[in-house]
Amino acid sequence: MDRKTLCAKLGNIEQLSGIREMRDNVTGQRLMEVWNGRLRFTVLADRGFDVGPLSLDGRNQVFLAKGGLAHKPAGDILGGLFFTCGPDNVGPAEEKLPMHGSFRTTPATKVSAETFWQEDAYRLRLQGQVRHAALFGGNVLLCRTIETDYNSTALTVTDTITNEGFTPWPLMLLYHINAGYPLLDEGAEISLPPCETYLREGLVPVEDSAWNRMPAPAPGAPEKVYYHEGVRGKACLQVKNPADGHSMTIRYDAEELPMLTQWISPMAGDYALGLEPGTCHVESLSGELARGTLQYLQPGQSKRVTITFEFA
Repeated sequence: MDRKTLCAKLGNIEQLSGIREMRDNVTGQRLMEVWNGRLRFTVLADRGFDVGPLSLDGRNQVFLAKGGLAHKPAGDILGGLFFTCGPDNVGPAEEKLPMHGSFRTTPATKVSAETFWQEDAYRLRLQGQVRHAALFGGNVLLCRTIETDYNSTALTVTDTITNEGFTPWPLMLLYHINAGYPLLDEGAEISLPPCETYLREGLVPVEDSAWNRMPAPAPGAPEKVYYHEGVRGKACLQVKNPADGHSMTIRYDAEELPMLTQWISPMAGDYALGLEPGTCHVESLSGELARGTLQYLQPGQSKRVTITFEFA
């Protein structure tokens, strides 16, 4: 429907689509609620400008951990569509480095939101900056843009990470993308580009049947972590529920994020799937140093990452 025809049927475009800034009444956190007609999602302005809850046509797509917005960030995860791990650590805490790094618990600044017509497309755009810096330490800035259109079933996240310090920065970066019920259920299919897959413990090679289908939830079922090595070019990851055809598709450039980790938690009450493109594995800074695969941002150097999420 073109702009003129659509607007003739409305009093205010927010009948259909918009962005609303608010605060959680329990934790006081800044939240940005986005609705575009089919997608509804929450941007967590006080938690790394990550995307939290998300639904398509009223149907949840993502995992949320038991603590919700009130979870303890130091040793737990929130879930949501994704949370950004890094830039100082990815994986277990060690020494003074927090589990999965500092970005995900840092409030954003320079936060803005705009909605506007571009020909017949009604666009929604959010921007924010997340800085990791310390006296006598590094200075790394994440600038994030999140975009979608009215009636679209997709959103795009564009990040620029810049070393604004004067010494090389050992960059740890990973996007922890989380699928949850009812998109995720017993028999859900996970599709990845061609790659070689290893169980994290011992780097044991495994067959596709070990990771490409979600098991049923079970009390106390252990988590599994897999490394998918050798993904190249324009990567496309998908989680699909064959029972109803619903799916989440993730697109990104594997040259920007060359490592791919998969987390499966079949535990009842913590039923989740994580697909995690990044620049590193999930074995903390010391592990990446030991592997010799640690990436560095030189002073003034930027790294740009674009991830598109599509829901059906």
